[in-house]
Amino acid sequence: MATPPLPGNYATALNLIDAAHAQDPRPGPNDVPYELHYAQKMTRWLARRKKDASPALQLACRAQHFRRWEIPRSTYPMTRPGYLTWRAKQKSVAATQLTELLSSDEIQPGLDKEEIERVAALVRKEDLKNNEETQVLEDVACLVFLDDQFDDFESKPEIDEDKIISILQKTWGKMSEEGRGLALGMELSERAKMLVGRALA
Repeated sequence: MATPPLPGNYATALNLIDAAHAQDPRPGPNDVPYELHYAQKMTRWLARRKKDASPALQLACRAQHFRRWEIPRSTYPMTRPGYLTWRAKQKSVAATQLTELLSSDEIQPGLDKEEIERVAALVRKEDLKNNEETQVLEDVACLVFLDDQFDDFESKPEIDEDKIISILQKTWGKMSEEGRGLALGMELSERAKMLVGRALA
């Protein structure tokens, strides 16, 4: 399953996004830079969640964590307010940097300013409750978390089971019915299945 082919200028934009991801110094599976691995996972889950995804949504999905490694979580207090401040800063900076990249002369013909702003607004997750594409992007991010990050996350010694249950409940609350359906069909580890079951009980 794949998303629709991108027009040439959008494909160039996606390649530029991937080139930026490839600069992530953190290693991912098979020595692929972590952010590139994450972006590829986002695209794969987007194809399952919204097989007719628009070019703008495809770019926003690929750039969801654009250059996130430049603002480590550890630079903000390890509290809920600290987390929310970090997330807001990361989304704002990512959207600004992505706008600059999508305005590059390497993309020909150039993308319309309105289209660039549309991609940036998706990365900022604006109007989540009313914009279908923003909700799709949120669904995909939640699916990648469950599929690719959850087992490592919940095994951290500083995170107890009650906190994991709370995080799963919040994740579930962010998702649409379509996203939840895909999540329930995932092949999760036995422990992950148990924790999800407890969170949804």
